[in-house]
Amino acid sequence: MREDEESLGDAQEMSGTELTVYEAVAALNVDERSATISAVAEMTALGEDDVRRCLGTLVEGGRLVPKGDAYLLGAHDWGLEY
Repeated sequence: MREDEESLGDAQEMSGTELTVYEAVAALNVDERSATISAVAEMTALGEDDVRRCLGTLVEGGRLVPKGDAYLLGAHDWGLEY
């Protein structure tokens, strides 16, 4: 296991809201759509402030990587099926 993956911890350590935001980013990435704050908020029905907070936490934890005004999946060792 790579050192950066080890620091992420288990996906079950994410809050329900963080997991919802992460899954929305993953779905948008799979569909090759930009995972912007507004796109994630629309997809999840969460407020933009909540989405922004969760995105910040997920970036700090290494789960997401900012790219311009959008977000991409970071390193992970578990799969999502979409």
